[in-house]
Amino acid sequence: MINNTHIASAFDRDLETIQALIMRMGGLVEAAIENSSQALLDGDVELANATRKSDKAIDALELQVNEEAAKVIALRQPIATDLRTVLSVFRISAALERVGDYAKNIAKRTEILADLHTVDGSAASLKRMSKAVQIMLNDALDAYIQRDAALAYDVRARDEEVDQMYNGLFREYLTHMMEDPRNITACMHLHFMAKNIERMGDLVTGIAEQVIYLVDGELPDEDRTKADITSTAKGGTV
Repeated sequence: MINNTHIASAFDRDLETIQALIMRMGGLVEAAIENSSQALLDGDVELANATRKSDKAIDALELQVNEEAAKVIALRQPIATDLRTVLSVFRISAALERVGDYAKNIAKRTEILADLHTVDGSAASLKRMSKAVQIMLNDALDAYIQRDAALAYDVRARDEEVDQMYNGLFREYLTHMMEDPRNITACMHLHFMAKNIERMGDLVTGIAEQVIYLVDGELPDEDRTKADITSTAKGGTV
C-alpha cells in the first residue's frame, strides 16, 4: 500500500528545495537590478561588466529550477493545488530570468554611455525608477513565500507608478534631443534603458499575479491598468 503521508512529506521537501532556488535566483536578480543602475549612476564600467557576467548564474539557476520542477511532476504526479504550485515555479523562474536579461542590457548600454555626451540628471532618474522595481520584486517574492495575496495585489498596483516614471523620462529625453543634437545618441540609449526597467516592472507584476493565482486559484478579474503612453497594445511594444 502507498503511504500517502510519506508522499506528501516528500513533495513538501521537494517544494522547499525549489522555493529555496527561486529565492536564491530572486536575490541575484535584485542584485543585478541594483548593480546595473548603480553602475550607470557612478559611470562604473567595471561594475557594469561584472553585472553582465553575473547573468550566467541567473540563467543556470533557472535551468536548475525547471529541472527540479519537472522532476517533481514526473515523480510525485501532483494534482489540483499542488500541481498549480509546481507550474507557477516555471512561470516565476522565467520572469526572473527575463528581468535579469534586462538588467544585463542596461549594463551593456552603461559601458557604451561612458564614451558619449552626458545628459544631466538622467542616471539619477533611472536609478529611482529601477529602485522602485527592485522593491516591487522583493515584495513579490515575499508574497510568494508567505502566500500573501494582499501584498501581491499591492505590488500589482504599483506597476502604474513605474509606468508613470517611464512616461516622464520619455518626454524628458525627447526634450533633451530637441534642445541639443549632441544628446540624441545618449538619449536613445537612455530611453531603451528606461523601457527595459518598465518591462521589468511588467514581469514583476506577472510574478505577483502568479501569487494571486496560487492563493485564490484564479488570476485577478480586472485588467491591470497600463499607464505607459508609448504602448500601442496591452503589455507594450517590443
